[in-house]
Amino acid sequence: MKTKNIIKLIFLSCLGVGSLTSCLDLDEELYGRLSPETYYQTEEEALSSVVGVYSYLSYMSRAGGDGWRIGEFGTDEFFCPGRASGGWYDEGNMEMMSHKVTPNNERIATCWGTYVFPGIGAANAVMASLEASPIVESLKPLIAEVRALRAYGYYYAMDYWGNVPVFTEARVDPNNLPKTTPRAEVFKFVVDEFTEAAKDLPSIKEVNKTDYYPRLTKEAVYTALASLYLNAEVYSGTAQYDKVVTMCDNVIETNSYELEDRVGDCFLATNEANSKEIITAFSVDPSKGVDGNEFILYAQHALDQKKYDLPFAPANGYCFTDEALNRYEKGDERLELLEYGPQYYQDGVTPLCDENGNQLVLTTIKDMISAQENEGYRVLKYSPVGVVWAGSKGDNDYVLERYSNVLLMKAEALFRLNQDLDVALELVNQVRRRSNCPEWSDLTLQKIEEERAREFIWENQRRRDMIRFGSFFNNTWFYKTEKTESWRGIYPIPAIQITNNPNLEQNPNY
Repeated sequence: MKTKNIIKLIFLSCLGVGSLTSCLDLDEELYGRLSPETYYQTEEEALSSVVGVYSYLSYMSRAGGDGWRIGEFGTDEFFCPGRASGGWYDEGNMEMMSHKVTPNNERIATCWGTYVFPGIGAANAVMASLEASPIVESLKPLIAEVRALRAYGYYYAMDYWGNVPVFTEARVDPNNLPKTTPRAEVFKFVVDEFTEAAKDLPSIKEVNKTDYYPRLTKEAVYTALASLYLNAEVYSGTAQYDKVVTMCDNVIETNSYELEDRVGDCFLATNEANSKEIITAFSVDPSKGVDGNEFILYAQHALDQKKYDLPFAPANGYCFTDEALNRYEKGDERLELLEYGPQYYQDGVTPLCDENGNQLVLTTIKDMISAQENEGYRVLKYSPVGVVWAGSKGDNDYVLERYSNVLLMKAEALFRLNQDLDVALELVNQVRRRSNCPEWSDLTLQKIEEERAREFIWENQRRRDMIRFGSFFNNTWFYKTEKTESWRGIYPIPAIQITNNPNLEQNPNY
């Protein structure tokens, strides 16, 4: 079906019944309703269900969901303190931030039971119906899309919990519930699934980039594979940096991507389908009831309502401290995406004041349990400028992968392989030049890690990076004052899941 921006159009077709979930009816009953009458007869029918699987994966990038939050909690760049006013305190959040997570943590239970595995189950059901359709031959690219989306679900499951069940059938036998699969085997499964999916997906060079956006391409899958291979030693015990280089080259050599002029340009509501840098993203359109981006609601200070003329007051939740701020060099344009110190209106001159005339001055966090309203610096990654609002929901699309990550992944892999070090240095310097940072004359692993931290703050990369570099375990920072045991590199399987499925085996030491 050659319809412009088909994913958004299919989203809109679901509005009449209230939500994607109800439109697609991707509940447990679906797994038992597959029959010749429910197999897809047209590509339009098939696409409607594929969108439903995309919607599950999008929760891993959205600010309000535990799919994204548990990938940021526990790092040195993301905190959510309780406020002196009584808001935001959450014991589950505190456990994560102090590296003391237990199997009863509600955040990890929500991520597993609401986002990751329901998304995998939806993909299984959709794939079964696609493969049984009388028009299966014409649906191969769609089957590949769903295969890749399911692989992404398992990637997150493996990254967060390590040893998880691998199940690909459309329906679960209650008398033979899935068993836990070792992490190394899950890693191989995810690699194989992504590799198979890439064979039938179109290249970005074969589609109209604007019209096809935001669907997965070969290059989106190659980027996911590069990330997998970059962390292969963590996941499987065997490093595979040579494959990182291969996957990154698969993207670079298309000449279809380049860095935007500024990092912030990737997150503007007005520069999504046309972005030169975005590789993987998720569409939203709250003005038509199709989801929405609530990053500003969760991340900004309430006085930003005045600064940006917002139709709501932000909730003063997520923030960061000096550990992350001090990584940035003077003149780094990425500092423009951060709010710290004295605050002004957009003119940069007029002080941003409360009702008593006191200027807002954002400080580092001093008290995690009862922080004042001005404690904690803020990340303004998804700009509110030019946004169409529906309540607190903006129309900035969620970004999953950017071209700068491809450049930095290849650079790190080359450095670890001790190959083409001049090429690795130039790749990093490309990213630094874009943000007005001075070029480096040499590289170290610490420099690479810190450049990634500056570039991808709050993009759900930091926890994975810190585990790979070892800083997750060896470093200390605000609210984490001791070294972390190595076994805490994966979360415990939620207690409720083991209660529901005794075949699951809890991760070591939990």
